[in-house]
Amino acid sequence: MLSEKLLQHLNEQMNFEFFSAHSYMAMAAYCSAEGLDGFANFFLVQAEEERFHAMKFYNFINALGERAIITGFQSPNNEFTSVLDCFEKALAQEKEVTKRIYKLSDIAWDEREHATINFLKWFIDEQVEEEDMFDSIIQKLKRIQNDNNALFMLDNEFSKRTFTPEEK
Repeated sequence: MLSEKLLQHLNEQMNFEFFSAHSYMAMAAYCSAEGLDGFANFFLVQAEEERFHAMKFYNFINALGERAIITGFQSPNNEFTSVLDCFEKALAQEKEVTKRIYKLSDIAWDEREHATINFLKWFIDEQVEEEDMFDSIIQKLKRIQNDNNALFMLDNEFSKRTFTPEEK
C-alpha cells in the first residue's frame, strides 16, 4: 500500500505528463503555422509519447489498488519565436520532468517502496534519452542557423518520426 505522500506525488507526475503532452501540442501548432510540418510531426509524436508515459503512471497506480486522480492544469506556453525556441523550451520541460522523477524516486527510496522504485527506473533511463535527444537537436539547430536547406532536410527527417510503444 502506498503512503498518501507517495500516491500524491505519483498522481501529480501522471498529470504533469498529460500537461507535457499539451505543451508539445502547442509546439506542434506553432511549427504547423510556420509551415514546418516535419517539426510539427516531431512534437505530435512527442505528445503521444508523453500521454503514453502518463498512462504508465495511471496503470501503475491502479495496479497497486489505488486511485488515479485526474486534475486540470494551466494552459501550456503558446508563444515561440523560432523552432530553436521550441526545442529549448522542450529541453527545459524535460529537465523539469527529470527533477520530478528524481524527487519521486527519493520518496520511494525513503519509504522502501520497492515496486515504485522498480517502476521509476524505466523513467529515469527514459529521461537520460529525452534530454540527450533534445540537446542534440538544439546543437544541430544552432549549427545550421539560417541555412534553409539544412532546416528543410531536418524538417523532412522529422516528418518520418513515429511512436511505437514498447510492450513493457
